[in-house]
Amino acid sequence: MPLRRQLGVSSFGINQIVLAPGQRGRIHRHHRQEEVYLVLEGRLTLIVEGEQTELGEGELVRVAPTLRRQLVNRGPGRLILLALGGDGEHRGRDGEAFVAWTDEAGASPQEVPLPADLDPTDVRR
Repeated sequence: MPLRRQLGVSSFGINQIVLAPGQRGRIHRHHRQEEVYLVLEGRLTLIVEGEQTELGEGELVRVAPTLRRQLVNRGPGRLILLALGGDGEHRGRDGEAFVAWTDEAGASPQEVPLPADLDPTDVRR
């Protein structure tokens, strides 16, 4: 499912891929785009230029441009992963952080301390 258009993302690609046990994607490559795969559910067998790697839930991997790759679900359950792709150099951080919602001016995130944790009564059980 191509999420980029649905979300209005214009600077990188993002897709959710769901494979049933036994399904596999096409062998493919990108000439300029690098991809990162994040396993959300199940196990991914990633084949890059014929070499297999196994990834479980919460694990991720980067595949460089020009390398051929294939996504495989050997089971037993379904595989859900996010594929994130980008082309070009990262231009650095442009974020700013705020101490409160009422603040008009922000600062570099590294300069703003993390907020206190939620009160235990506000944590859902």
